[in-house]
Amino acid sequence: MNTNIGITEANRQQVSNQLAKLLADEYVLYTKTRNAHWNVEGPDFHAMHLFFESQYNQLDEIMDSVAERIRSLGHYAPATLKSFLELTHLTEYSERQNDSLGFIKELLGDHESIIEFIRGNIDAFANTFKDAGTSDFITGLLEEHEKMAWMLRAHYRG
Repeated sequence: MNTNIGITEANRQQVSNQLAKLLADEYVLYTKTRNAHWNVEGPDFHAMHLFFESQYNQLDEIMDSVAERIRSLGHYAPATLKSFLELTHLTEYSERQNDSLGFIKELLGDHESIIEFIRGNIDAFANTFKDAGTSDFITGLLEEHEKMAWMLRAHYRG
């Protein structure tokens, strides 16, 4: 069935391609945040274990909403680890200590990378691809990532 929502197929494809990259970034960041939750060590273990859990729960909701946005544009969301690793802008893993500051620094950098990617697509989605809905959608995601980055930054003393 055709997707007739007032956006050309070519534009919906371009937007979906960018959203697929965002979904891959979200999935890699989610996985890295789970890693932090599982493997953090140190005197602040319990507090950070819970903190990282709250962050990965937020990312889980974000991932679902990005995938659903891709589907609402009439395209399929990538859903394999291979495709995520091919599409992501993030690195899967970097060397660091398993203390909270090591994880925080890495995750903060990833959030900031996603924030820049999102910010770079807001105007293009609205103006170039004539998709105000997705532009508005990712603006909301931008705000969520900015808040999550602030929370990470507030824990970082290095």
